[in-house]
Parts: sequence; C-alpha cells; structure tokens
Amino acid sequence: MPMGMGPGWGRGRGRRRKLRMIGFVPEVRHFYPALPPMGQPKPPIFMTYEEFEALRLVDHEGLTQEEAGKRMGVSRGTVWRALSSARKKVAQMLVEGRELVILPQGNEVPKNLIEKE
Repeated sequence: MPMGMGPGWGRGRGRRRKLRMIGFVPEVRHFYPALPPMGQPKPPIFMTYEEFEALRLVDHEGLTQEEAGKRMGVSRGTVWRALSSARKKVAQMLVEGRELVILPQGNEVPKNLIEKE
C-alpha cells in the first residue's frame, strides 16, 4: 500500500470529501406516489442529505448559492452541483411518478452537533 493511504483513506485516489454541514436531518425521508404504478414499478430515486440541504437552503429559504455554500462549509460550485442534481431528481420523481428516498452519504454533519461541542 502506498504511503499515506492507510485506513480511512476511502475508495481510490483523490482527496477526501469535505464534511458537509446540514441544518438538520430530514424527518421525512421517503416519498411515494399517491397512485400505485401501472405495470412494472420503476426503481426509486435516491437523494443525498447534501442535495436535500442545498435544495432547502436555496429554494426554500431563498439563500444565494454563495450563502448556502458558507452555511454548508463548501464552495458555491459544490452547492450548484448538488442543487442541480436535487432539482433534476425532484422533477423526475414528479414527472415519472417514482418513489424518492433521502439517504445520508456519510460525510454530512448536523450543525446542532457541532454547536454543542
């Protein structure tokens, strides 16, 4: 094993992913279409807490991507990518009548945990 690549390094090359600060862990993490699917059901769409937080901060709270990035502890570009992905997934869920599941990615930290320390 090359130097510097001990336990906890992650999968493959590159830098470790920065921690993402999220306002809270969403209580509702599963959305289903009201009507059962006709024929074979399509697989669910998975959204990360990071994508959910970007969508919440920009579209729900009305922050700019710059402000959202500061709150999440990431760059504006990272917020833009997460926001674009989240919007696409929400649109896909609504148009195709698919199930949406919000899951942690492992690098999200709720702000209330940081503030207590």
